[in-house]
Amino acid sequence: MAVTPSSMLPLGTIAPDFTLFDTLSETNISLQNYHSDTATVIMFICNHCPFVKHIAQQLVKLTQDYQPKGIQFIAISSNDAKNYPADSPDKMSEMAKQLKFTFPYCYDETQAVAKAYHAACTPDFYIFDKNFACVYRGQFDDSRPGNAIPVTGKDIRAALDALLLGNDVSPDQKPGIGCNIKWLSAF
Repeated sequence: MAVTPSSMLPLGTIAPDFTLFDTLSETNISLQNYHSDTATVIMFICNHCPFVKHIAQQLVKLTQDYQPKGIQFIAISSNDAKNYPADSPDKMSEMAKQLKFTFPYCYDETQAVAKAYHAACTPDFYIFDKNFACVYRGQFDDSRPGNAIPVTGKDIRAALDALLLGNDVSPDQKPGIGCNIKWLSAF
């Protein structure tokens, strides 16, 4: 596993639009269908990454806590499923059902969406405001496999709470750390 930091998309960047196959509903979904009057969270994750597995339960809890408040969530896996079969769409669907995802888990087969977002690792988080402008990018929290810091999602929660209160999100943000995205070819 190559430990890789987030690339930290510039704040204010408008979310690149996309239409992707959601492995949970087995339909194509569009970013525009997940517009929120408060925030939309885009998460680059995958099935096999130990960093994603480490936060998975708290990630589901986070979505359960914030979806009722009008926050939208979309998870995307952009890994090369041919060379990493644990990240194939059928396995993605299995994981989403097992963890009881209440949000789309989309497959970015061409990796065009990951490239458009400058995603570098799993997990990699982006929060966009009601105008789809990036207000947060980076880590879930300070917890990593083996560092004994509890998984809380405090960084994402702080950003979402600020938006819900109508406040600016602090620009003091830390890059996420995780496994590199498994690219089809040199990126």
